[in-house]
Amino acid sequence: MTRTTRIRAALVTATALATAATVTVGVSAAGTETSRKPTKKEIAALFDGWNAALRTGDADTVADRYAKDAVLLPTVSNKIRTDRAGIVDYFEHFLENKPAGHKIRTVVNVLDSDSAVDTGVYAFTLTDPRTGEKRVVEARYTYAYEKRDGRWKIVNHHSSAMPES
Repeated sequence: MTRTTRIRAALVTATALATAATVTVGVSAAGTETSRKPTKKEIAALFDGWNAALRTGDADTVADRYAKDAVLLPTVSNKIRTDRAGIVDYFEHFLENKPAGHKIRTVVNVLDSDSAVDTGVYAFTLTDPRTGEKRVVEARYTYAYEKRDGRWKIVNHHSSAMPES
């Protein structure tokens, strides 16, 4: 092997190593970005999106916030909802009361980059569609979220009226 051939081989090898390192760093950086853990504030804000969906008055819009295999244990129904049709059915009735919700206390646990739990107490002002009378219902809640296809979805939502006055 001549000196020129050795130099060319060394340059080709160095270029290949540099390219491989650059690609590896790029892939690692891309993987880091997609696997970034959300902040507690970001998870807590998912409620705001859900609450905004309630304000549309459209049960399908609310159901879109839930995963296909979500479970809903609702506040004002004894029936467990385990599919989209059941979730839509619940919200068709619940939305008749023009619910306006706000959180009283929230505790968020970010489990990893694709799952989190938001639990606490919220209150809903409900308006009776026949009489127009308003009442406030305080309830405990738990939302379990998973990131699916890049979007946060509710996989489990439990809400129950406060047991004590």
